[in-house]
Amino acid sequence: MTEAAALAVDKRITNSEGASVSTNDADFIFANSRGFSGGFPTSRSSIGVGVIAEDGDGMQRDYWYTSHRDPKRLDPAEGVGRQAGERAIRRLGSRKLATTEAPVLFEANIAGSLLGHFVNAASGSSLYRRSSFLLDQLGKPIFAPTVNLVEEPHLAGEMASTWFDAEGVATRPRSVIRDGVLEGWFLSAYSARKLGLETTGNAGGNHNLLLEPGEHDLAGLVKLMGRGLLVTELLGQGVNPVTGDYSRGAAGFWVEDGAIQYPVEEITIAGNLLEMYRGIAAIGSDILVRGSRHTPSILLGRMTIAGN
Repeated sequence: MTEAAALAVDKRITNSEGASVSTNDADFIFANSRGFSGGFPTSRSSIGVGVIAEDGDGMQRDYWYTSHRDPKRLDPAEGVGRQAGERAIRRLGSRKLATTEAPVLFEANIAGSLLGHFVNAASGSSLYRRSSFLLDQLGKPIFAPTVNLVEEPHLAGEMASTWFDAEGVATRPRSVIRDGVLEGWFLSAYSARKLGLETTGNAGGNHNLLLEPGEHDLAGLVKLMGRGLLVTELLGQGVNPVTGDYSRGAAGFWVEDGAIQYPVEEITIAGNLLEMYRGIAAIGSDILVRGSRHTPSILLGRMTIAGN
């Protein structure tokens, strides 16, 4: 059903990587020598498909998927297929760009990666090893003042909800970024002891990070950007966690006069994460949940775009 919907989008979709459907149910139980014992049921379901589109200029691939704890809350299978097919078709005819500096808009599908780099840098293991670009930044503005980020571990039915972390420490809702200012780390009991601090209940990772949305949907952000790059895919792992230097391969669309003009590929976007965070110009309203992160599209004021 999902694959058929993708193939039906356009005759230029010539192949499929196959659709996948998965579901699992489990019981998580944790006990330790300090007298803690607890557990809860957990589940995950997903539907996804990747397809290849082809014309006289070459081939392009794209994909889409939906994932949730509750299978009833998954996006319809046909809709997932159509989304994958439409994404592949719109990438046909991709061009290269000349090297320039311009605003860059991260689509919600990949914007969560920016939060992922932040979480890694704000985690106890990076801090006590002094391998983080966020050293000594607690209580300081590291994001634009419009940015607010909270952790909500007790949201019903969400992917990263839990009453306790992987060490049995009770979780709690908290502010991580308020008006751009860093208010908290992500610490386990072990990393907290190494730093002379208290655990934040984050052994095993973060729990439901919610980036406060703005007023514009993706189309509104494209219009607001005016001229620049809409990034829909990231390639490679070119991020230095010590310095925050950022350089990754990318593909997406070039924007002029507030409208998408043509697809682009074989480019690199580069900057420094602290400068990128502080340079956030707008956050979208198009929240997409990918695992533990609830992230809209994010518009950055300027990055280096390396092309031809």
